[in-house]
Amino acid sequence: MPQERVRACYLHAGLMYPHGAFLTNASVRERFGITFPNRATASRLIRDALASGLIVPRERDAAPSQMKYLPWWAVEVRS
Repeated sequence: MPQERVRACYLHAGLMYPHGAFLTNASVRERFGITFPNRATASRLIRDALASGLIVPRERDAAPSQMKYLPWWAVEVRS
């Protein structure tokens, strides 16, 4: 089941990208119904999706609280 949620993070990023929106901790919490006190769960899902190479940071030097993520293929599109 955790792999399904990691894949769902990737799909979430892919659905948001065409609309000019990005995956964030807040958007993951909203998508999965994670309450703010449990925000570490969203951070863990994002970290796992990053480790899997499914999402990439939009700006590598952004503050952790301001991080936005893209699906892996969007980097090639933007280049």
